[in-house]
Amino acid sequence: MRHGVGGRRAALASAVVATGILLAGCKGVAPPADGGPSGSAVSTADNGRAVNPLDNPDGTKPGLAAITSTADMAKARSLIEKVATKGRGPKTGYERDKFGYAWMDSAPGGIPFAHNGCDSRNDLLKRDGERVRFRAGSDCVVTSMTLHDPYTGKTIEWIKSHATTVQIDHVMPLSYDWQMGASRWTKGKREDIANDPLNLIPVDGPTNGAKSDSGPATWLPPNKQIRCSYVVRFAQVSLKYDLPVTVADKRMMLTQCGGR
Repeated sequence: MRHGVGGRRAALASAVVATGILLAGCKGVAPPADGGPSGSAVSTADNGRAVNPLDNPDGTKPGLAAITSTADMAKARSLIEKVATKGRGPKTGYERDKFGYAWMDSAPGGIPFAHNGCDSRNDLLKRDGERVRFRAGSDCVVTSMTLHDPYTGKTIEWIKSHATTVQIDHVMPLSYDWQMGASRWTKGKREDIANDPLNLIPVDGPTNGAKSDSGPATWLPPNKQIRCSYVVRFAQVSLKYDLPVTVADKRMMLTQCGGR
């Protein structure tokens, strides 16, 4: 009889340990879905704040929610079909400074958030971050926040002392813009596209680094759920600034939204 009690106690202890493991989570134990990065994975479609890009044509609303319905997929393809195509020109002469200094608040073309007393990087952290904290005495400089990164599906607890863990991605990269026609623009128009919230998304830093200046044919976010949303945003920027994309990029954009 004592032996039976001891066995039950051992089984109970094992169950408690197993329950504790489940409650604590399994970070680093199982590979993430779809081969994406490890970490605290979440669905950006379910975080409660991310907005479908079709409902966010000026980029002032947060995040990049997944496009899932058949009707929205059709709208996405219709939008992408309007994008012009051409070959990618040379990168000769491209310099970041030709698009203005990073995160300026003085872009001249009337883009959202410009001339509001806060630089565009902090504007975007405020737009997309949750539980945002500011530097003492400031309503601009973000010192910490929670970011639901659409590109990886991870939740990132960000602090300013580790600033590069979150970077602001130019959805349509500036050197890509240069090669597709921005080399002939005025500096003011280049400053606009470099600071336009429609073209800017705070994301996981290493993932943004991996993207570099790629178009959709050669790079897409690891989080497959938001790939259609990502290419819709790419198309929105292309159309707003009358910039073409390559044939291969447009084909890939259509494919991500259910085209053939």
